[in-house]
Amino acid sequence: MNTLLEVPNEFATLLQNFFAERLMQQQNVSPKTIIAYRDTFRLLLKYAEREIRKKPVQLALCHFDATLVLDFLTYLEVERHNMVRSRNARLAAIRAFANYVSMQCPPALQHMQKILAIPMKRFEKPLLGFLSREEIQALIDAPNASTWCGHRDRIMFALLYNTGARVSEMLGIRVDDITLAATSSVRLHGKGRKQRTVPLWKKTAADIRCWVNYAGLRPDQPLVPNRSGLPMTRTNVADRLALSTIAAAKKCPQLAGRKITPHVMRHTTAMHLLQSGVDITVIALWLGHESPVTTHGYVEADLEMKERALASIAPLDVKRKRYRPSDTLLQFLENL
Repeated sequence: MNTLLEVPNEFATLLQNFFAERLMQQQNVSPKTIIAYRDTFRLLLKYAEREIRKKPVQLALCHFDATLVLDFLTYLEVERHNMVRSRNARLAAIRAFANYVSMQCPPALQHMQKILAIPMKRFEKPLLGFLSREEIQALIDAPNASTWCGHRDRIMFALLYNTGARVSEMLGIRVDDITLAATSSVRLHGKGRKQRTVPLWKKTAADIRCWVNYAGLRPDQPLVPNRSGLPMTRTNVADRLALSTIAAAKKCPQLAGRKITPHVMRHTTAMHLLQSGVDITVIALWLGHESPVTTHGYVEADLEMKERALASIAPLDVKRKRYRPSDTLLQFLENL
């Protein structure tokens, strides 16, 4: 084995350069990506310390091998009960580092190729859940508009449905991201620093105008803050949505016992746009999907579209005419 692979400082240096130079300077990835990659390696280093009795500063490239990575991925699923998606996300971060090492340290190329060969694990993709128009309206109307929190929650749910925003995008909306004019809109700060502008319905715009005046929000404040004026958390949103689901179930009994998440509301927006005849490429732009391929999942979930397609097929008892070639050469080829 090459002695360079056994030097602890080499692994530590490469890992630090991977974050400081590769990710931050050369690729300029978003802070959320940095955090996700950082957490992956924090977990990996702690696991390595437990299993091979090597502190992070003692790890060498020879210790960072396919066996360690595979055992770490198993640990994530078995002991930490991570879903396959989380497991694959951790593997993506490790692969990125292995690819960087293979370029920066040629003696480790063969070593890293074994890590790069570890495949992503396949998983079942359930059909996307969504709400009917009656259910989504009951959910938006459920909070008590006479209270501060209820007023805010109505704005929050209306925004999620109107924009189809991810919960992180909705929480990142500030007052100055809203344009209230003849054509009102909201600017969303999406994944990977991508921004997009989504139009607002007149009712949503009017409700936002009333809310900003009622709450006395400044332009630099979050549009849906907590009581302290600070941004809400994902947990806050999930809790408020759960309470509203219980209240909405009194009007829509079919909501009783269902778990409604912000992502279900995002799916609902997409499905209602699709059912209204909006082109799938426009829906992809609306939702901030990098590729329309991601949006095709909504077509799979739309039973009404499938029923219309089924109705367009002729019944089995309809007599079909057999094709007869009109040209002797075609007939010759058909008989081969």
